[in-house]
Amino acid sequence: MTTALQHGLAPTRTVLPNGAVVIAKRSTISPAVTISASFRAGNVCDPPDKVGLAYFLSRVIDRGTDERDAESIAEALDSRGVVLNATVTRHTFTLSCNALAEDFEPILELIADISRRPTMPEVEIATRRGEIVTSIRQDEDTPAVMAVEGLLNLLYPDGHPYGRRSKGTVGSLERIDRPGLQEFHRRYFSPSGLSLVIVGDVEIERAGEVAARVFGDWEGAAVDLPVLPPVPVPALRRELAIAMMNKAQADIAYGFPTLTRSDPAYYAFSVMNNVLGQYGLGGRLGDNIRERQGMAYYVFSAFDATVAPGPLIVRAGVNPLNVERAIEAIDTELARLAADGVTEGELADAKQYLIGSMPRTLETNAGIAAFLQAEEYFSLGLDHDLRLPGLLAAVTLDQANEVARRFLVPQRAAVVVAGPYEARKSQGAGAQAASKAHP
Repeated sequence: MTTALQHGLAPTRTVLPNGAVVIAKRSTISPAVTISASFRAGNVCDPPDKVGLAYFLSRVIDRGTDERDAESIAEALDSRGVVLNATVTRHTFTLSCNALAEDFEPILELIADISRRPTMPEVEIATRRGEIVTSIRQDEDTPAVMAVEGLLNLLYPDGHPYGRRSKGTVGSLERIDRPGLQEFHRRYFSPSGLSLVIVGDVEIERAGEVAARVFGDWEGAAVDLPVLPPVPVPALRRELAIAMMNKAQADIAYGFPTLTRSDPAYYAFSVMNNVLGQYGLGGRLGDNIRERQGMAYYVFSAFDATVAPGPLIVRAGVNPLNVERAIEAIDTELARLAADGVTEGELADAKQYLIGSMPRTLETNAGIAAFLQAEEYFSLGLDHDLRLPGLLAAVTLDQANEVARRFLVPQRAAVVVAGPYEARKSQGAGAQAASKAHP
């Protein structure tokens, strides 16, 4: 994989006459191919009264087409040992799989059929609805999930798409029907919104020819994506306790809205977050709260910059008796990083780690495909793999410390605790406290 980094992935990018983008990369790592068909149809596209619509579609899109029923689709996949994954993020809906190179053509034909002509039979909708309700109930019984969902709702209030549950609620699920699913598909599944990535032991020319054959005659209007509302900058600290008294562990989700993927400070923030605790034991949070103080079963930070300012989330799982001490320790660690800054040694180690992890990211066809999809979505350029080490290496101590001072302000944090814990009776100055019982 070192060779790939030295010489670049160098994929080919072709735009079909109907607007579909085809990105192909020949890789002989194994006699296999990864196919990733991504549409700009994520859960930000859910209507406010039908939250979970995109996720629901991901569960039924492969349950029949104009020419194939669910059983024949399953047989076509199973006979070739292929698992087709349908995943939904905030902004994308992706069908992806790994297959033997010899099965490339029939599998891509199948993905095209599923993408373009799903029938979504009523019987399959009823079955999947029951499965999603069960999944939602399981989430509602999981403190870690409830803590994160509660945090996102605080960070992105007033119905902002980033603050909504990706699977929806039992109530919103009841309002989703076949006509709604069909309308969502008609509106957001279009060749102009398709990014097709093909990585594996398939010749570039053949990959392009097959892609043009199965997607090139598809007609559709340009996708009209919803306009995201602005993300409010918090002025006060907000705290929420979600009481789940039958649990043994309390889960903490603590965070802030930060910046977009296109912000020039993205790379400085990535380096700073690595120092803070992106990989748990390797960062300040893990070293202090878990290792030295022994207060947490796990603790780490996660940074997700996308189209709108994405969240920085600190996660921790603790004994309920340690909740307040753990939150205070997080406050202290973030305030110290903002005030004193990153050290020269931490800066060097973080940059070395992030640059050194690239070969692991790109050592599989699936890893390369995911990287190329992000390149395309965020318009990073086909040479982003070559430029990324330099962009990270160029981050200065002043830049890393500036984003720490700018964003790590405990007085403006949102803090959610889910588990056998009740909100403190008294909050810090300026805090807004809230507590709710688990349904």
